[in-house]
Amino acid sequence: MHTQDTPRRDLTVAQAPVGTARTDALPAAAGVVSRQRLLPGAAFLVVVALVFARPLYELAIHVAGTDLHSHILLVPFISAYLLYIRWSEMPKAGECSPLPAGIAFSVGCAAWFFSQTAAFRPPVISHNDHLALVAFAFVCSVAAGGFALLGTRWMRAASFPMFFLLFLVPLPDGVVASLETASKLGSAETSHLLFSLSGVPFYREGLVFQLPGIALEVARECSGIRSSWVLFITSVLVSNMFLRTTWHRAVLVLFVIPLGLLRNGLRILVIGLLCVHVGPEMIDSLIHHRGGPIFFALSLIPLIGLLWWLRSREITALGRRDIGDARPD
Repeated sequence: MHTQDTPRRDLTVAQAPVGTARTDALPAAAGVVSRQRLLPGAAFLVVVALVFARPLYELAIHVAGTDLHSHILLVPFISAYLLYIRWSEMPKAGECSPLPAGIAFSVGCAAWFFSQTAAFRPPVISHNDHLALVAFAFVCSVAAGGFALLGTRWMRAASFPMFFLLFLVPLPDGVVASLETASKLGSAETSHLLFSLSGVPFYREGLVFQLPGIALEVARECSGIRSSWVLFITSVLVSNMFLRTTWHRAVLVLFVIPLGLLRNGLRILVIGLLCVHVGPEMIDSLIHHRGGPIFFALSLIPLIGLLWWLRSREITALGRRDIGDARPD
């Protein structure tokens, strides 16, 4: 909109259609400024990718051969897509922010240094942990370039796509072992409750359930750590894309914990009931060895349901707020 004080040279823009004014006037000027900063940023990103080319290639080969970290191959594309869909909302590139850039660069250099020392290279540590350090150094380097070339204001607007890049880092072996142990114990407790509700007679000793005709042990493979980790990443992504309030996002992400335990317990229950009512040979059935994706898909149903409920509450609250603002005093 233009006021009567608008200079005469802008009258042609004011008289043009709205679409013409938006596409031909304002974004054109903003685009020139953005490109002046984004082109060096893109060049810096290419240089960083070339510097880390070999370890990133090793990381891609490593995660492609693992079940737990195969999602890592999608992470940079998801981050790029998030930036793409939010590009029109991004502010202009600002001045260099040397302090956060220096901190991110220093942390990245430290991670790279440790990854190259003998104490942090295979066979002293696992190949997975070594690549985790390298991947973390890469993410820190990208963040440092963003602060240096685009500024704090731009990086704040792009905080979630940059944060999502941290999922490039494989979980260290120690973290995986701790999560597996916690998941096994929690799944055993959930299975105990479900077996009690099912009415099937059983005797439990630790992680072993003695059922009629067969004994089931909640082993490492039953922890469901891969499905739970992917479910966690999914909840983080969709909560940021579809929810607005912080506590709604936190509720959705934290819901993954009981949901993962319930999924594991339900899978153990189904296998146990099949072994009791069909035959012990069901312990070697496809539902035991290949049933993970089925139960993962089932766990998405309550997650999507909770997401829909939280989003509907936000839409309702936003509508009430707009009605309240529209009422005359």
